[in-house]
Amino acid sequence: MAHLCDLCLNTRLLSIRPSSIFQTGSPRNPSATTASAAEKGNASPPRSRSALETRISLVLALAFQASSVSQRVLEDLARETAKYAFPRRFEARNLEEALMSVPDLETVKFRVLKRTGQYEIREVEPYFIAETTMPGKTRFDFNGSSQAFNALASYLFGKNTAGEQMEMTTPVFTRKVQSGGEKMDMTTPVSGDQGKWQMSFVMPSKYGSNLPLPKDPSVAIKEVPRKIVAVMAFSGFVTDEDVKRRESKLREALRSDTQFQVKEDALVEVAQFNPPFTLPFTRRNEITLEVEDKTK
Repeated sequence: MAHLCDLCLNTRLLSIRPSSIFQTGSPRNPSATTASAAEKGNASPPRSRSALETRISLVLALAFQASSVSQRVLEDLARETAKYAFPRRFEARNLEEALMSVPDLETVKFRVLKRTGQYEIREVEPYFIAETTMPGKTRFDFNGSSQAFNALASYLFGKNTAGEQMEMTTPVFTRKVQSGGEKMDMTTPVSGDQGKWQMSFVMPSKYGSNLPLPKDPSVAIKEVPRKIVAVMAFSGFVTDEDVKRRESKLREALRSDTQFQVKEDALVEVAQFNPPFTLPFTRRNEITLEVEDKTK
């Protein structure tokens, strides 16, 4: 509506005759007007604006408005593109990690407690997630992953009780669900069948606990408490076999850690930081297991 009002105003201003801008009043005596014109020489009376000129004025006004809108859209697009064109990088331990990058989006806050050649121990601050169960027989089944991702993305981009469009964050978490209901000190236990996986989006921190409710009943909002995790990074596309192999490798490496040990019944969680169009060797993925300090 504001653009339409501006358009009408611009059109009106373009149609005003220059002579009317400086005219302070209309003479009461027509003969005086004629005499005044005669005294000034051969000045012709002002003519009416033609239909062609009116159309040109309207086109110019439309072009001006379109240019303003296009400029704002391009500025927004440039800002969003820059987040992917100029990504952030984590501290690298090897060449594989040196090539990895993540979009410059908000992510989970953490503090590094320990770094080794194979993994990193982090203390992760609390955060909120939107979570849904992934359909499908395998954990990274394409159709199941797509359905879960679309459900979460719909919530994030407006399918909620407030119609709120929220900013995208990283990473996308995928975690295994324990049979009979898994309790991970969240606000609500997560239930599911053996072999089922949950996908979750990290919520923008500015909302805190005041997040709008999902309209889709398959999406739940939960708080993840402060925790300590062991993380192993890797590149490429995530597959079921790759997750199994890397989880086994991380558990084996942690057996020789003198300070931290894997918590009892800890289940693997996978973090994916990049959009689908990212080249495989520059993608950052992480295998995560919750641990505890065994020296305390």
